[in-house]
Amino acid sequence: MEQAITGDFALVKAWKADTKGNLMFRGTANNFNAPMAKAGRVTIAEVEEIVEAGEMDPSEVHVPGIYVQRVVKAHSLEKRIERRTVDSGSSSGEPSKPKNEAAVRRERIIRRAALEFQDGMYCNLGIGIPTMASNHMPPGIHIELQSENGLLGMGPYPKEDQVDADFINAGKETVTTIPGSALFSSDESFAMIRGGHVDLTILGALQVSRTGDLANWVIPGKMVKGPGGAIDLTSSGSRVVVTMEHVAKGGAHKILEDCTLPLTRPQCVDRIITDMAVFDVHKGKKLELVEVASGLTVDEVKAATGCAFDVSPNLKEMGQA
Repeated sequence: MEQAITGDFALVKAWKADTKGNLMFRGTANNFNAPMAKAGRVTIAEVEEIVEAGEMDPSEVHVPGIYVQRVVKAHSLEKRIERRTVDSGSSSGEPSKPKNEAAVRRERIIRRAALEFQDGMYCNLGIGIPTMASNHMPPGIHIELQSENGLLGMGPYPKEDQVDADFINAGKETVTTIPGSALFSSDESFAMIRGGHVDLTILGALQVSRTGDLANWVIPGKMVKGPGGAIDLTSSGSRVVVTMEHVAKGGAHKILEDCTLPLTRPQCVDRIITDMAVFDVHKGKKLELVEVASGLTVDEVKAATGCAFDVSPNLKEMGQA
């Protein structure tokens, strides 16, 4: 059985504290601060504001003072935003710039991924292509986006004047809330995931195997992306859809008989969507090609794929939202 971790010290950051040590967080800044505060023998909280006991509504306290031994008022309130992502709008009337080949391929994946959404779904979308798929929602489809850092009901990227460092997604991008959103700690978020409450997970990948093995977190000696919430999401029973370019730079295969990179999780992928095709993964069997991008042939897909696959008798042209 997994043993709990207790640290000698827990260093956390909160928005507000009172003189009894009760802590309050703002926006998505709760994340892992609350569970960390509870796991330390001595918890030290850096806060933006300290108020007298009684000035905080008891229902708004996120961490009771029993867990907090020391409170320090921050000298600087500057908050660094790692991924300042804004909605620049498209109402200027200026014609859009022509898209290069890479952008066209990327948009093809995005628009196909959007067709995976079903009305009423709770969805967790990885950064990049998966998140952008939510901008192409089919008519009549409404979903709830969940972020591992503690947000259910994630809204669009903010306008420039709406950017708030306390409202970010798990990819550290600035986001907004929508009517009906909920904010909570990361452990609550993972309770949703591990409890099987997320219907659909769409994420990127470095490699996927014939049997649905997923590798998306490290290239040894070159890059460490980190698994983030991918291990939990792909173990939760949610439907897992991978979106990625069909081949790597230089034409190296990304869909393989066996992954050569360290795995995130074995046999977890249900569907692969690339710029060339859509595959269904029948775990323990071959992949099945179910859609091909307009203008491409099955032979071209075979040449770009590093393993054998079956071709669906109902093969069709790749759909676009």
